[in-house]
Amino acid sequence: MDGAALPRGAFAAMGTVVSVRLDVDGVHADTAVAAVAAIFARWEVRCSLFDPASELSRVGRGELALTDASADVRDAYALALRWRDATDGVFTPHRGDGVIDLNGVVKALAVEEAGVALDRAGFAQWAVDAGGDVLVAADATSGTPSPWAIGIVDPSDRTALLARFDLDGARRRAIATSGSAERGDHIWTRAGEGPSPFVQVSVVAADLVTADVLATAIVAGGRASLDELVERFDVDVLAIARGGELLATPGWPRAQPASVAGAASPGGSGSRAIRPMAS
Repeated sequence: MDGAALPRGAFAAMGTVVSVRLDVDGVHADTAVAAVAAIFARWEVRCSLFDPASELSRVGRGELALTDASADVRDAYALALRWRDATDGVFTPHRGDGVIDLNGVVKALAVEEAGVALDRAGFAQWAVDAGGDVLVAADATSGTPSPWAIGIVDPSDRTALLARFDLDGARRRAIATSGSAERGDHIWTRAGEGPSPFVQVSVVAADLVTADVLATAIVAGGRASLDELVERFDVDVLAIARGGELLATPGWPRAQPASVAGAASPGGSGSRAIRPMAS
């Protein structure tokens, strides 16, 4: 974070900015945001490798046995291992030096837990955005369309949107975006394969962990992983190649042309054509 003041409903966590948007204002909303921030803080204490005092940092230094770590750490690691197997190792919780790194699942787990807390607190409509991991809920009983949509930012122009997703009557929608546009090539690819052919991948799924893991796996595994994973999982994908080409699954046309109004991310509008992938 650069130290600039964050808007109301936003806080710094996990190396990014987390934004909470609610359908009400005032003290009740501030209390809810504080509760969400506490959830993220707990996950950071458990699993942040940026905090030398975290449980996972202590595990990495050999000061704490993984079997003696909290249930949060052990369960997150077990989840990451299941996803490693499900993606044929393209997604992995192990760095090249052998250190366990749970960043690939922990942020999504925190957002999902925050969503449960907001539901239990009685909020009908809410959105949580943690650095590209977005979970949005609509009031399914209102009979009116949600006023909110999820914007997909153009990696070549961070002030513009490529597309937007409306809830389309769904109670909840999860979208995760991964890539090198903001943080450089930080996602591990297979040995000897060089940088990913994709600068950005967005995945829509029923839950945020699935969306986040598969977005990372597609960036890491390239076109082969894109083709394989969209066949095996019920997801929609928008992938932006290094040359600027846009590839989308057949379901992606549910997205509307990009527009600032109502979208979760700020910006203008985009007009590049999206080429559907062969099914």
